[in-house]
Amino acid sequence: MPDREYPTALGASSLKSITLLGQDLAEDVMGQVSFGELAFWLATQRRPTPGETRVFEAVLAALADHGFTPTAIVTRLTYLSAPDSIQGALAAGLLGGGSRFLGVTEDCGRFLHDVLSTVDGELPADDAGWDALALETVRSAREARKFVPGLGHHVHKEGDPRTPRLFRIAREENLFGPHLSLFEAIGRVHPEVLGKTLPLNGAGVCGAALADLGLPLELLRGFALLARTAGLIGQLAEELRHPVGNDIFLSVDLNNRSVAPDPYDQSDGGRHG
Repeated sequence: MPDREYPTALGASSLKSITLLGQDLAEDVMGQVSFGELAFWLATQRRPTPGETRVFEAVLAALADHGFTPTAIVTRLTYLSAPDSIQGALAAGLLGGGSRFLGVTEDCGRFLHDVLSTVDGELPADDAGWDALALETVRSAREARKFVPGLGHHVHKEGDPRTPRLFRIAREENLFGPHLSLFEAIGRVHPEVLGKTLPLNGAGVCGAALADLGLPLELLRGFALLARTAGLIGQLAEELRHPVGNDIFLSVDLNNRSVAPDPYDQSDGGRHG
């Protein structure tokens, strides 16, 4: 078999050294680069500015943990079932990141990017211009009977506290770009179309901020999962100190009731009469 080369700008090891992103890992990275900065650097292969690092790490903090969400519960229950498999418990929680939890970050970033990519000519220069584009965007989504990702929250019905904070941080770092501008405008104009006021949620604003940082849209959910990994480790640490997984299991196990079978009806796509 002929010799092959597998080029990489990431990690590589020799007898006496390890390089990462062209840097000496031991001397230039360890103790010199924060984990958030390194994660950004690994994904983009360029070192972020201090402002980019601040916005990026604010996103990670915003998405790390939201209490007893399904991802946290399944992590605790998997640990209850297999305490010898920390990796299994963490993986179980991460696999639950989808369209309802965590996935909104990517969905919102992609949605905003798709809208911006259809703009002919220059992007709006002021709030009035952004409001006009946002109004057209919300109307189009409404006509297509689609939801606008990042709009609405099941708990923070009067406003998600993460959203104005991330807006403020991005502005302070001069990183308030077109995705955040459009998202903010959607927050201003959507009541005119929907007839009600919904909050701009934290997962959505995180997606807009990540897109403005120029991070790959295909990886936006990955950054949400990176943040949630820290939260799930925290969930497991608390489970070790104050276990609730067995109580959750028993509350279902001891309160289930037997009912007659409910066959799947293919004629109506599984819907029941």
